[in-house]
Amino acid sequence: MANRDQPVNGKASTLSLLKSGNLILIDAGRTTFWSTTTFSSSKVHLKLNNNGNLLLQTSQGATLWQSFDSPTDTLLPGQKLTDQAFLLSSRSTTNYSSGFYKLFFDTDNSLKLLYKGPNVSSVYWPTPYNTPSTNGRSTFNISRIALLDSLGSFLSSDGFQFNSTDYLARLHRRLVMDPDGNARLYSFNENRKIWEVTWLAISASCSVHGLCGANSLCAYHPVNGRTCYCMQGFKVKDPNDWTQGCVPEFHEENLTCSSKKNVSVDYVTLPTTEFYGYESRVYNVASLIECQNICTQLCDDCKGFQLSFNSIRTYNCYPKTVLLNGRDSPPDYSGDTYLKLPKEAFLSSKKPLKNSPMECDSNLAQPLDRFYQKPRRNSTLYFLLWFSSAVGVLELTIILAVWFFLFRTNKQPDHEDQRLLLSATGFQRFSYAELKRATKGFSKSQEIGRGAGGVVYKGKLDDDRVAAIKCLSSSEANQGEAEFLAELSTIGMLNHMNLIDMWGYCVEGKHKILVYEFMEHGSLADYVSSNTLDWKKRFDVAVGTAKGLAYLHEECLEWVLHCDVKPQNILLDSNFKPKVADFGLSKLLNRDERGSSGFSRIRGTRGYMAPEWVYNLPITSKVDVYSYGIVVLEMVSGKSAMETHSLDLSSRGIEQRRLVTWVREVVEGAPNTESWVEAVVDTKLEGKYEISQVEALVKVALQCIHDDMNQRPSMSQECLLFACDGTMMVVVMATIVRQTYMSGSGLF
Repeated sequence: MANRDQPVNGKASTLSLLKSGNLILIDAGRTTFWSTTTFSSSKVHLKLNNNGNLLLQTSQGATLWQSFDSPTDTLLPGQKLTDQAFLLSSRSTTNYSSGFYKLFFDTDNSLKLLYKGPNVSSVYWPTPYNTPSTNGRSTFNISRIALLDSLGSFLSSDGFQFNSTDYLARLHRRLVMDPDGNARLYSFNENRKIWEVTWLAISASCSVHGLCGANSLCAYHPVNGRTCYCMQGFKVKDPNDWTQGCVPEFHEENLTCSSKKNVSVDYVTLPTTEFYGYESRVYNVASLIECQNICTQLCDDCKGFQLSFNSIRTYNCYPKTVLLNGRDSPPDYSGDTYLKLPKEAFLSSKKPLKNSPMECDSNLAQPLDRFYQKPRRNSTLYFLLWFSSAVGVLELTIILAVWFFLFRTNKQPDHEDQRLLLSATGFQRFSYAELKRATKGFSKSQEIGRGAGGVVYKGKLDDDRVAAIKCLSSSEANQGEAEFLAELSTIGMLNHMNLIDMWGYCVEGKHKILVYEFMEHGSLADYVSSNTLDWKKRFDVAVGTAKGLAYLHEECLEWVLHCDVKPQNILLDSNFKPKVADFGLSKLLNRDERGSSGFSRIRGTRGYMAPEWVYNLPITSKVDVYSYGIVVLEMVSGKSAMETHSLDLSSRGIEQRRLVTWVREVVEGAPNTESWVEAVVDTKLEGKYEISQVEALVKVALQCIHDDMNQRPSMSQECLLFACDGTMMVVVMATIVRQTYMSGSGLF
C-alpha cells in the first residue's frame, strides 16, 4: 500500500508509468505521493503475475521493482519475509493506516510479534519471558528469511515452522498480520467461497499486548469472545477505542506521597490476574504485607503489585509502574494482582462488569487535513461554453424530432406487415444480442455442430432453457426477410413427435438464426460406430425416423422435402428417441408441385445423395427415401457409407466395396438368411438382435436405395412395415415383394 498513513484522496489521482522508467502516484493536488524511484534507458512495462506480484520490468526482462519486496500486512505464497520486508497490521478492518502490530525479524535473528503503541512497546510472541532456545528458536542464523508455499507450509530461518490444517492441498493462501495483533493463515474454500483460518500464532487471544489499554483487563467469554473491562475505580476513556484503556474516577494526587501525613490508600485483590511488564524491579519477599509495604513506600511510582509463589518457597513481588497488558485468569499464570486505590474510592466506585460485549467502532477513521484549491474560473469562457452547449442540445433535439417523424411516417406499414408475419409463424423472436449472450459470444467452446447449412451452438436462454442455436450460412440466409418468415410460418404448422421442435428465430441485418430444442445425446452420427445403441434402440431409431419423414412427405399441408437425410440430422433425446432435424428450410412445395419441382443447386451430402441429383432428374420425396436407406444400412452394419469395406470373394480374394455394394453382394452370395444376417449385422451387438427385424430392415433399405426412384417404396410403406409384426408384417412384406417382382428387379 502506497503511503498508507497519508493516502491519495481517491479523486483525480493517477498512477503513471513514465518513459524514464519511474512509476509514480500523483494526488489531485499534483503532488507525488509515492514512486518506485527507478530509471531505465529502455522501454519498461508493468505486469501483474498470477501469484499476486506486481513487477516493473524492462523490455529485456530485468526487474526494476516488485511489490513482493514491500509487503503491507499480507504475505503471499512465494513472497519472502526478510529483515527489510515485514508485516505491519492495519489500524482496523476498514482503516488501512498503520496499526500497532508487527511481524518481523528482531536483532537476535528470530521471528517475533511486536506491539508498538503510541507510548510503549513490547514483544508478546513467542513467550517473551522465555529464552529463544526455550521457544525453539535459533539465533545463530543471520539469513533472516521466511517463506510460505501454496501447500500451506511456512518455514523460517530461525527454526520456526508450521503446516496449515489443510496442508498439501494446493489452494489460494495468505498470511495476514491482523489488526487484533494475531498472525493468521487464511485458505480460500472454493466450495463455500470464503477465506478460512487454517493456522494462527496465538490461541489465547488475550496474550496479545495493547488490546485493552492501560488500567483494564482482557477476558475471554465463550459467547462474547474477547472483551475488555475497566478495574474498580476506573472508567473507559473512549468506548469506541479500547486501546486507549481506562482512566481513574478519583484524583490521582490522592496517591501521591506527602511528608506531612501518611497516604490513605488500600488494596483491591484481583485474583489470578496478570499485568505483563513495567515493574520497577522484582523483590523477593516473605509475605503479602511485605510486598504491600514496598508498593506503599514507592508512592505514585507503584500503581499496584503482583505476588506469586516461587520455587524457593518465598514470594516474588512485582510493583507495577504502569498497569498494561492485563489478563483476567490466564491459563498459564497462578499469581494475584493487588490494585492500589485511595480509601474513598472503595465507597464511590462500582465493581467492574466482566464479559459484557464491547461497544466499539472498528472503523477508527482518521480524517486527513488536506485541501485542494480549485483553479480560478474564466467567467467569459465559462459563459460561452454553456451557451454553445445549449445551442448544440437544441439543434440535436430538432434533428431527432424530424428523424423520428419521418421514420414513423415511412416505416409504420413495414412494422405492421412484420407484426402480421410474426403472428403467423407462432415462434418467439429473439434478439441477436440475447442469442450472442446465450452462446457466450458464439464461442468456439459452445459449438456442437457444423455443416453447409451453418454452425450450431449450445446456448442458455434468458429463461434458463437450454437450446440449440443454428446460425445459417450466407448461402442459406441470403433470402429476403419476408420470404424467410413465410417459410417459418409453414414450419410452425409442423408438429410430430419425431421432428425437432423449433422455439424461435432471429432476423437482424445479415444474421438469420434458428433456435431449436436441445437434444441431450446429440446426433445419430455419434453412435453409429459405437456400442452405446443396442439393437432395440437402433430399431426404434429406424422406425421413428421413418415416421418423421413420412409426416413431412404425406401428412403436411405443404409438401416438405428434407434433401439431406443423414445421421448428423437425426438427433437423439435423453431416452434415445429420434427426432429429424434440419428439415426447416430445405424445400417447401405445394401439393400440385410434387411432379415438377426444381432446384437451383445440388443439395445433400456425398454418400447419401440419390442418383437424381447427378443426372438432373425430377426431385421428389424419393431422394429422402434413398438417403434413409443408406442411414438404415449404416445403423445395421455399424459401417460408414463414406468408406470402403473388405469383401471376401473366394475366387478373387479380398476386395474393397462401398457399403451399398458390399451389403448387396453379401446378401446375394449367402446360402441362407441367417448367414448373411450374421455377416451384415454390427459385430458390436455381440449377437443380441432379432433376425427377423434385421432381415426386414436390410431388405427395406436395399429397396430404398434402388437406382430407379419409381422402384423405391414411400416412407409411409416403411412406417407400416415397422409398426407391424406377426402376420401383418408378412402381408406388408408380400406387398413390397410383389411390387419388386412386377418391376422386374429379381432382387428377392
